[in-house]
Amino acid sequence: MQLDVVNHENKKVGSVDVKDDVFGGRVNTDLLWESVVRANAAERRGTHATKNRANVSGSGKKPWRQKGTGRARVGSIRNPLWRHGGTVFGPQPRSYDYKLSKKVERGALRAALAAKLQAGELVVVDALAAEEIKTKAAAELLKTLGVTGKAVLVDVAVDEKLSRSVRNIPGVAFVPSARLTARDVIHAARVVTTRSALEKLQEALQ
Repeated sequence: MQLDVVNHENKKVGSVDVKDDVFGGRVNTDLLWESVVRANAAERRGTHATKNRANVSGSGKKPWRQKGTGRARVGSIRNPLWRHGGTVFGPQPRSYDYKLSKKVERGALRAALAAKLQAGELVVVDALAAEEIKTKAAAELLKTLGVTGKAVLVDVAVDEKLSRSVRNIPGVAFVPSARLTARDVIHAARVVTTRSALEKLQEALQ
């Protein structure tokens, strides 16, 4: 399969070969789901906390003697059974991150790119660079390439000037190909990648 390569004026300047066994197969939605859920879990802050009986305010003195009062025995007003007492087994700060195997992550990224390619939402350019840091110029570049809404730009090495130019455009991200994830691809309406980045990805996903 061949894809057209365009320049910054959206004119064809060449083509690139992509392998059907990498981008032309069935889109495995199960792998996509696993990868996206893991990425979402990794971004959870996990700063929730509840006060147990050691943290709530109140005296540690025994409210009344053990026997002879006719009342139920109790050792502390911070008892979890009492109002204003501590919480038992409540949520505590923790990380929700977990690991997936590299094989699953590669399969998910392969499926995400295949889905974009089959939907015609993958744009291959010869280069992604800017002469100056200017958001207006970056927005015009994306408009020329037919990119509107959410988009992810992919290159082997991120151009600093273009990266700083697009960071003020809502929904647009610029990531290096080595750090591209399935969630980055799926959440974008368009994927704009350089020829060299696509070749690197194809080599890594085989």
